[in-house]
Amino acid sequence: MVARIDHFITNADGLALHAREYGADNGGIPVVCLPGLTRNLLDFEALALLLSEGPGARRVISLSSRGRGLSDHDPDPSRYTIPVEAADVIAVLDRLEIDRAAFIGTSRGGLILHVLAITHAGRIERVVLNDVGPVLELEGLQQIQAYLGGRATPRDFDEAAAILRDIHGQDFPALDDRDWTDMAQALYRQTDGHISADYDPAIADQFRSADFSQSLPDLWPQFDLLAEKPVMVVRGEHSRLLSKETVDDMARRHVGLVAVEAKGQGHAPLLHLGTLPAAIRRFLES
Repeated sequence: MVARIDHFITNADGLALHAREYGADNGGIPVVCLPGLTRNLLDFEALALLLSEGPGARRVISLSSRGRGLSDHDPDPSRYTIPVEAADVIAVLDRLEIDRAAFIGTSRGGLILHVLAITHAGRIERVVLNDVGPVLELEGLQQIQAYLGGRATPRDFDEAAAILRDIHGQDFPALDDRDWTDMAQALYRQTDGHISADYDPAIADQFRSADFSQSLPDLWPQFDLLAEKPVMVVRGEHSRLLSKETVDDMARRHVGLVAVEAKGQGHAPLLHLGTLPAAIRRFLES
């Protein structure tokens, strides 16, 4: 059985960040997983277990950003920003004595990696970008905004799974009943008999108030800083946030880019399903 160790690491603002470590330190390059906007380290639980066992096993560390999962909520919501959360990643790496890592970033986690490409490129060995790139489509941003604004409060995890399927089922035909249940258990927490979304509501409030009526500035200069590093991009077949055109542009600008499509999934793909774990393991070992 793979060893799992939970760490609570204090950042510069005095907040405790929850990181979970899988597998043993065998001297190789570890893998660090960064989740999306309102997600937490449980998004990577199944993938982390797969990557940390068997031939080519890696030490894997997954992180819940401030305000998500078991990490402390920030009393100052203005600090829920990508640059601040990028600095938190470095604080975790320093505490765990990780000089260099392969990174997997889902959605906002991938945007954090674009910031680290500017501030701490030397800490990056290679990158997997999960359904995120230098250009974000307005339709996808507006979809997330609408989803956060209309989320119902479930009575139990079965109802939570049903709500998630009702909202996202059209974009995720590859998921079965167990997958929806697993997603619900990762996204919600039960406290005193009540089910609630496992993130600070201020994060959703901040995102809902954003103006997505026009295109955001692109991140091509930041992406280009990864030109000398191996990069893999996973795009959900039905993603509305990352377009095929952006993936094609990424491939033109980054020689050797590995592009993979997650069949039957939208934003953001679950990386432990189908052929994705094998593709990610091949990329990490290449």
